[in-house]
Amino acid sequence: MRWKSCLKLMALLAILSLALALAEADEAGKHVATNANVRLTVLYNFGTESDLIYPAGPIVAQGRDGSFYTNTVYGGTYNDGVVFKIAPNGTPTVIGELNTNYGATGLSLGADGNFYGTTSYGGLAGGYGTIFKVSANGKMTTLYEFSGQGEDGYPMAPPIQANDGNFYGTARGDLNGNGAEVYKMTPAGVEKPLFTFVRKQGAAPADPLLQATDGNFYGTTGGGGASGRCGDYGCGTVFRVTPNGTFTQLHSFLVKDFDGYYPYAPVTEGSDGNLYGTVTRGGQYGYGIVYRINRTGNKYTILHSFNITDGEAPFTGLVQATDGNLYGTTMGGGASNVGTIFRITSGGQFSVIYSFDPTTGKYPSAGLLQNTNGKLYGFAGEGGTYNYGTFFSVDINAQPFVSLVTSAGKVGKSVGTLGQGFTGTTSVSFHGKAAKFNVKSDTFLTAIVPNRATTGYVTVTTPNGDLKSNRRFRVIPK
Repeated sequence: MRWKSCLKLMALLAILSLALALAEADEAGKHVATNANVRLTVLYNFGTESDLIYPAGPIVAQGRDGSFYTNTVYGGTYNDGVVFKIAPNGTPTVIGELNTNYGATGLSLGADGNFYGTTSYGGLAGGYGTIFKVSANGKMTTLYEFSGQGEDGYPMAPPIQANDGNFYGTARGDLNGNGAEVYKMTPAGVEKPLFTFVRKQGAAPADPLLQATDGNFYGTTGGGGASGRCGDYGCGTVFRVTPNGTFTQLHSFLVKDFDGYYPYAPVTEGSDGNLYGTVTRGGQYGYGIVYRINRTGNKYTILHSFNITDGEAPFTGLVQATDGNLYGTTMGGGASNVGTIFRITSGGQFSVIYSFDPTTGKYPSAGLLQNTNGKLYGFAGEGGTYNYGTFFSVDINAQPFVSLVTSAGKVGKSVGTLGQGFTGTTSVSFHGKAAKFNVKSDTFLTAIVPNRATTGYVTVTTPNGDLKSNRRFRVIPK
């Protein structure tokens, strides 16, 4: 079994790269720390339950019940990790085990209310990984087992469900950094390559795709590209793939001095239509960068170079909160050299809003997520009371909002909406046009895109006031 432990360690290192304030206890056993006028609350210390150690899924999804869903690397009957949910108040629940399919990479929410993820290893087809579906109550179904043929193997990120209802994602292809693929999978589990990389186009993608408002998919690769300055495997790329598989390389890292290299984070589309991301290494000081690039790739700007005092090795993506700022984490650097939380504007104004210490967490392992209550939430991969990681919230003084499960659709489409306080809702509108709706629970409702609706924000009127969507809903012409 030693080989299995080694592979699990490789998966953990590949996904997290973990090599790279004092708190006060309140009556609920939580820890609250204030740093740079930002309140961080440790809501849960991993290791309290034996199956919950080392939260590892870099991608976290908010479910219909308002809880967060992701996975651990270890724990469970076979010690291959578990799928769990954790409420905004820090109450965790194990909902499933991964059972010899290991190296899980986080979850994304589907329009059907189920969660979708991949395992980097395992499966009966030769151990090249799987795509699975898990319900909120823990029913797990393997949808696809990667074949190992060509570049069809070793996925490092969960798939996303696109506007056409199909799922799209990336697979690393092999462990040598020679290529990769973008795949398409139907909800029934029929998978096929959409695009296959050669090394100069990109290699070793480790992050989920983004479907932007133009309908195309955007992502990064950790290796490959035009630069020969990172040895044989390249420094990484930013790319675009259309739904029919047409590929465009938007940027090849470290072609010029002081650029970043080895991106392991997805891109985020800002409200201005540009893409924003982080790179683990490079920049003016060598400790990583934040960058902005437009969707055609002809305008690329380094917004910030980390200098270790303000952070090192940003492995996770950015989130644009409802205050308009972008937020992210670094795996190292800061006051205790175990990571930071930072804020940056689209114009590059940067500030560290929190520096971790071992009591509040070390090496933040998942991208921050803004819950519909307005707060940011995240996971630290180590540290805390038992040194197995923490779950924390950050109060940025943002107001509650609603989040749309689907970002685009035609008139007549049913759109799932996440939020809170929906009981007693009196109206839902798409850019001012009233819509038929159905309140499913206090945290989830559905609405039908009305006739003559136009692209814009969705507003839900509850007994406590209006809740506006954090993104515009794009109405697709018939």
